[in-house]
Amino acid sequence: MVIKLSAEQLEYMAMYEKISGASVIDCVLPEKANRVVFVVRRGDISMAIGKGGMNVKKARSRFGRDIEIIEYNEDPKEFITKLASPARIQGVRIVEGSGKKTAYVNVHPQDRGIAIGKEGNTINKIKELSRRHHKIDNVVIV
Repeated sequence: MVIKLSAEQLEYMAMYEKISGASVIDCVLPEKANRVVFVVRRGDISMAIGKGGMNVKKARSRFGRDIEIIEYNEDPKEFITKLASPARIQGVRIVEGSGKKTAYVNVHPQDRGIAIGKEGNTINKIKELSRRHHKIDNVVIV
């Protein structure tokens, strides 16, 4: 799958790879949040975070934004579960119909707000990265 990235996203990815040594495969800059979300190659999560969170702290200082690291997973259900963390996910069901894929994410009732996020930031991140990496057209919190 080809992911179109802006010059700004490519710059952030290159800088984070240099800071951490991890392979960054995607970067999202949510509009409403002062954060950078990096998706790293499976197996690179420890390297991306660094000992005691050192690489995240260094990047936060350099970028002036909060940093979020997500480990890529080929399994869309596992990927969505990681994207929704720290919300407690009770299951993910992917339904295909009319040429579209929808992921239904069953969230512990007390964690619905966490899964949606402030101003919808978390659910928007989940939708965007699920679409980009697993061709999922919509994500619904249930």
